[in-house]
Amino acid sequence: MSTDRSGPRPRPTVRHFSAMKERGEPIVALTAYDVPFARVLDEAGVDLILVGDSLGQVVLGYASTLPVTLDEMIHHASAVRRGAPDAFVVLDMPFLTYQVSREEALLNAGRVLKETGVQAVKLEGGGERLCDTVRHLVEIGIPVMGHLGLTPQSVHALGGYRVQGREADAAARLREEALALEEAGAFAVVLELLPTELAGEVSRSLRIPTIGIGAGPECDGQVLVLYDALGLNPGFSPRFLKRFAELHQEAVEGVRRYARAVREGTYPDADHSFPGEAPPA
Repeated sequence: MSTDRSGPRPRPTVRHFSAMKERGEPIVALTAYDVPFARVLDEAGVDLILVGDSLGQVVLGYASTLPVTLDEMIHHASAVRRGAPDAFVVLDMPFLTYQVSREEALLNAGRVLKETGVQAVKLEGGGERLCDTVRHLVEIGIPVMGHLGLTPQSVHALGGYRVQGREADAAARLREEALALEEAGAFAVVLELLPTELAGEVSRSLRIPTIGIGAGPECDGQVLVLYDALGLNPGFSPRFLKRFAELHQEAVEGVRRYARAVREGTYPDADHSFPGEAPPA
């Protein structure tokens, strides 16, 4: 049976992902931040596009996700929606746009849906206060994806980018938080940088799908940062990352060919110019 899903598809909803988990059908997710790559993901048949706050590091050059603003996220998510108008798109709520209060979280998430056309937002964490916020958003009608394990907005508190859940108490807390997010109404949860066995256990314990990044093959789906997967971030090579293309080097070579043609006077040539005499002065 072919697994190629390129071409026209019905627009997915949150129920679509629950049905995929029930069928044992892996969910394919990738990040995008602009129109051209959104088109690529949509044409390639990706199930879910995440406009991650990783754009802070990948596109904007920040040292972490923490400086990313809501306006920046809305700007990029709007572009992704224009590039993939029928795709299921999730936006990462940036740091301090949902942690201050339920009311502020509602206003910010509502603004996201109104101004970008995305279908859902993603929030990091699974503590009691966060789950209360998730419940509040879902009750209003805003779909929420959770995020557990390595939560980049808490990188300083976690002591850096490292695998989570190795200690018994941390694993137990993660299991509890996953169930709490499901109970609060999250439609899916990202599991980042977890031991394979723990991620598999959590995935089997939930009715909602899990989407892993650095969490092994037993999650219900997988997500990567597109630039990493395509080799556009050559200095980044964690254990979990597999590059499916090497576009950085191809782009460098393409620019070198262009520069050489300009310097040698072979571009533009007759085939790339507009013939005709200039009108008299």
